[in-house]
Amino acid sequence: MKLLNDWKLIIIACLTLGLAPFFPEPHIVGKIKWIAGGAVGMKPMDWFDVVLHGFPFILLIRLLLIKLTKK
Repeated sequence: MKLLNDWKLIIIACLTLGLAPFFPEPHIVGKIKWIAGGAVGMKPMDWFDVVLHGFPFILLIRLLLIKLTKK
């Protein structure tokens, strides 16, 4: 559980796994645009890809909520 609450690890995961590949645009950005456009033609592998690249950001949001609600 300590790994899921480590700021440094989560930030590194967001910057690497969350945004890779970086060019021509971050992969997760392209997937979010695709979903926002109606997700036409998305296959199960594409949805898995969204979860894989989005998971570090989910952990970051979770950690932010935990820190903000403790105050």
